Amino acid sequence: MDETVFIEALTKQVLANGEISRDQAESLVLVGESNLPLLLDGARRIREHYLGNRASCCSIVAAKVGSCSEDCAFCSQSSHYNTHVAESRKLDHEAVYSAADNAAANGAACFGIVNSGYGPENEEIAYWGPLIRRVRQAGRLRVCASLGVVSEEQARRLAAWGVQRYNLNLQTSRRFFGNIITTHTYDDRLASLRHLKAAGISLCSGGLFGMGETWSDRLNLAFELRSLGVDVIPINLLIPIAGTPLGDQRQLDVNDGFKIIALFRFLFPRKDVKVAGGRELCLGDRQNDIFAAGASSFLIGNYLTTCGRDPQEDLHMVRSQDLVMDTYSEVPDS
Repeated sequence: MDETVFIEALTKQVLANGEISRDQAESLVLVGESNLPLLLDGARRIREHYLGNRASCCSIVAAKVGSCSEDCAFCSQSSHYNTHVAESRKLDHEAVYSAADNAAANGAACFGIVNSGYGPENEEIAYWGPLIRRVRQAGRLRVCASLGVVSEEQARRLAAWGVQRYNLNLQTSRRFFGNIITTHTYDDRLASLRHLKAAGISLCSGGLFGMGETWSDRLNLAFELRSLGVDVIPINLLIPIAGTPLGDQRQLDVNDGFKIIALFRFLFPRKDVKVAGGRELCLGDRQNDIFAAGASSFLIGNYLTTCGRDPQEDLHMVRSQDLVMDTYSEVPDS
């Protein structure tokens, strides 16, 4: 079938509440550069059909940084590598609450508290719990946590403290996972996501692209996430960091970056596809086109150990495309 006809047929299939198959997704991957605009436009139409003209953003704070026991090949916080993150630090409650204030002021609907490490000790959950409850009770932000691998009991404790969403990225396919992480397993992450879902916590899980993975790896990740029923899919684009094993990794091609966004929109038509870390480096002056490629959400402000774009530029990006920013409000329990 002609590529243009195939893209249009698949777009209409998704618009009619259809679900694309693995074989169809593999054919989308093969779409040539000349027809990439048609693929992106199909993804845009799907986003607008299911999600309207809205956009949302979230903000994160690096509450505990550095000295991480894990050997994630992309991460500046790993104790296995010599990077610009020389020392560990942990913010106090007031500093994190101030970051939540700034997130709300910048238009974020969700606020994530992020810790380095394999997973939280029970004492850490007890430490962060009152702060989580305080942010939740303020009613301005959906409270998210990203503390690493958790047990079934820990997932329930986090839900009890008020965590509404949890970020734990699978990062890549099962096949490629061992090339970037050896200190824990793919199944550790899968089990955690299932524990969190069982505890009633919304799942935010996606991947990091540009690490040397294949398109087949990217599709394997996508279909794994679809089987889990995740709610938000972050698309992270590698920022090579000096001192890590991926410090010299070749930058992901900008067209591949947009094709990944569009592909995930076709596969997750009703979900938030969120462009997160690395868009400034990979997409450059084209990052305002993320919505035209099917994205509905983005990360605003700084990342964990690298800087993001000025929030005002991102808010201008949204306004310039006549998109309406989602807000969050919750009436605290009396």
